[in-house]
Amino acid sequence: MVASSPTKTDFNLGNYLLSDGPAGFMLSWVAGFVDTSAFIILFGIFTAHVTGNIALAGYEFVMADEESVITHLLMIPAFMVSVAGTSLLARYARKKNWPVFASLLTAEAVALIVFLIVGVNLSPSLILSIQEEYILPIGITGVIAMGVQNALMKEAKGVFKSYIPTTVMTGNTTQLTIDLVQVALSKFAPAGDEKAALAAAESIERMGRVVPIILGFALGGLGATYFVLISETWWSLVLPVIVISFMAVLAFSEHFKAADHG
Repeated sequence: MVASSPTKTDFNLGNYLLSDGPAGFMLSWVAGFVDTSAFIILFGIFTAHVTGNIALAGYEFVMADEESVITHLLMIPAFMVSVAGTSLLARYARKKNWPVFASLLTAEAVALIVFLIVGVNLSPSLILSIQEEYILPIGITGVIAMGVQNALMKEAKGVFKSYIPTTVMTGNTTQLTIDLVQVALSKFAPAGDEKAALAAAESIERMGRVVPIILGFALGGLGATYFVLISETWWSLVLPVIVISFMAVLAFSEHFKAADHG
């Protein structure tokens, strides 16, 4: 009897959407959308790229705008508390054998909903009277949501092949440039140079994961600019809530499917 040939593994859409490229794209899109929305509506507050607030605080210190200096600097401890809380949640989830990635996505979805609610309720007063008492709570809730995402990328071990930031593109752009140089130089390497070929292959593989993240962040920022400036509504933040909620449901679904097959 002739042995039957092995069948190919069925394509799993859920696993694909939660893999490096698609998941990285969706997460970076959310970060770009939230960061740009907050920057526009909150008159220069960064929620994803929180270190940018330090530079703005320095500028405002020189301009003797003490309230704005305090507001921008308070984003840093808020971010740190969010990251610490997310890390503790991840540890607790692992202890309880919960799906860590799904649990952290749920935490981010909840944080984004809080950000949306606070923003919707306070932004009308903020527009009428640009005061720090309105900017501060909205900004902090946004920073907390993005703090969860920053920690998620570190704590969701086993989901991504390696850590790639989805909220700040400086390091990703640097790595992309280095990889482009490596691939370009490999074209001039002597024939049979396995070391150069291997390095180029690694660079191409890494570029395949970095490029969707950079593209996602850029498109998220573009989308936020359109919805916030043209539609003039804070309700546009419901879009990143939908994306993260979708990812959380998908992550839970794939976890339970794997448990059932196990």
